[in-house]
Amino acid sequence: MLKHTLIHPEITAILARAGHHSKVLIADGNYPASNTLGPNAQLVSLNLAPGIVTCTQVLEALLTALPIEAANTMGIPADDPYALRGDPPIWAEYRSILSGAGLSIPLQPIPKWDFYDAVASRDHVLTIQTADQRLWANLLLTIGVRQP
Repeated sequence: MLKHTLIHPEITAILARAGHHSKVLIADGNYPASNTLGPNAQLVSLNLAPGIVTCTQVLEALLTALPIEAANTMGIPADDPYALRGDPPIWAEYRSILSGAGLSIPLQPIPKWDFYDAVASRDHVLTIQTADQRLWANLLLTIGVRQP
């Protein structure tokens, strides 16, 4: 019986095999998850219906099970047709969730096309596709180490 809130069997199995520096993508509902997987990555689709499940719900569950050393968002090109003025509201939610979990790691944007390259790397082990409809909600987590 697991004590943390992450109980999805496939996600738990993938994360149990992952190690330091492995990357986990929490993808929003607009992300092209099936054609951007890294060579060692698996895709788990949690997109039941629009808005169900959200990226923030997945982040909260993952943080109960994993040490995280870095969190990266997809940077927004100024000329992107979906660019917003300033940070997307979900980024503030991510910062709040990370802080609430006792983590003092910054949320660091990676330029959009470099973000896709980071996801395509051999360190990428898992993409969790959500049905989150909020723009720019993709979050790439880097697994840290267990501390004694």
